[in-house]
Amino acid sequence: MLFDQDNWREIGDTLKQNKLRSVLTAFGVFWGIFMLMIMLGAGTGLENGAMHDFNSLASNSVFLWTRPTTKPYKGFPRGRRFYFNNEDIDALRQHIPEIEHIGPRNQLGGYRGVTNVTRGSKNGAFNIYGDYPEIAHIMLMDITAGRFIHPLDLKDRRKVAVIGSRVYEILFDPGANPVGHYILVKGVYFKVIGVFASRKEGDEAAEETQTVFIPFTTFQQAFNTGNLVGWFSLTSRQDVPASAVEKKAAAFLGARHQVAPDDVHAIGRWNAEKDFRKMTNLFARLRALTWFVGICTLMAGVIGVSNIMLYIVKERTREIGIKRAVGATPLAIVGQIVLESVVLTTASGYCGLVAGVALTELVASILRGAAVESEFFKNPEISLALAVVALAVLIVSGALAGLIPAQRAIRIRPVEAIRDK
Repeated sequence: MLFDQDNWREIGDTLKQNKLRSVLTAFGVFWGIFMLMIMLGAGTGLENGAMHDFNSLASNSVFLWTRPTTKPYKGFPRGRRFYFNNEDIDALRQHIPEIEHIGPRNQLGGYRGVTNVTRGSKNGAFNIYGDYPEIAHIMLMDITAGRFIHPLDLKDRRKVAVIGSRVYEILFDPGANPVGHYILVKGVYFKVIGVFASRKEGDEAAEETQTVFIPFTTFQQAFNTGNLVGWFSLTSRQDVPASAVEKKAAAFLGARHQVAPDDVHAIGRWNAEKDFRKMTNLFARLRALTWFVGICTLMAGVIGVSNIMLYIVKERTREIGIKRAVGATPLAIVGQIVLESVVLTTASGYCGLVAGVALTELVASILRGAAVESEFFKNPEISLALAVVALAVLIVSGALAGLIPAQRAIRIRPVEAIRDK
């Protein structure tokens, strides 16, 4: 039937005889799939924007820091201030095997503090962190020159530094090689061994790259912080939920520092995995809602196709009766009606699909060309898989739209149909 030219010619003649109805019905299907593509593209843009921040942070990471206790415990009063220390680092490694990477960290000036950095006549205020090499597996970044901190840098307490791209722009001339040059931080010279770039964009990238990393042990020695640890950055093994590491690490550190087991406020914590899962679940629901609304809109067009096919069947009652009288099988009649419905639905829906994809790509191209940066909307797109699924939905919808008219057609009795005027 698919390769019978007479069938295709008959389909064309049928649609031409009902041009206005065919066009209006086709527009309903076109609009339904067009809006579905637009909503899917916009949803992808929103998801890309919301999930972009996780490109620069391990999604299975956990951060722990100390806060004043809120409950008395073992003779210690409420409101006691305590601090993590170097001994906690090895203790965490030994007692919590679920941890993959441990990144103890200190910062000059405390959280969100900045420190003046000088090179010759140039200077700027930047974030100064003392870190382990493992921080590169937690705060994801791209090394654009030189290298990152190495374990030997920690062992030998080397006075070396890795600077952000914004630090480089402020302290160095354009095109200059910063590796091997020195910067001055609070009276201490550090040799630049590398430059990193952020995986974020816009203001967030500029803020993140105003950072200087130095070896953790060097930081403690150069700035007299003793064995204090400001906070811990941890990642869980791939087969372990980050929430499990968060719970065990917080309980273990609390016990080491004489914190009441039920004092949940004494150790501050943030779990990136929780936020990642929340965002993932949110956009999964958004995609489901988009498909539901889009398919409902498409169904309105499909109902229109079914109605016009019922009208066509009624108009062709005599023709169908003659076909039955000369030997056409019910399957052949059903196939012809369903094929006409599928052709009308698929052709108009495919045009809507192409138009929706084209408009989405046009918007994405305009945003890229205009260098528009947004934290909430990035790179709207429609994947090939989504387009194929939408096309499959079209074909199935077209077949369903033709079933009711087809059932009506095969119930026509040849004798009564021939008498029909």
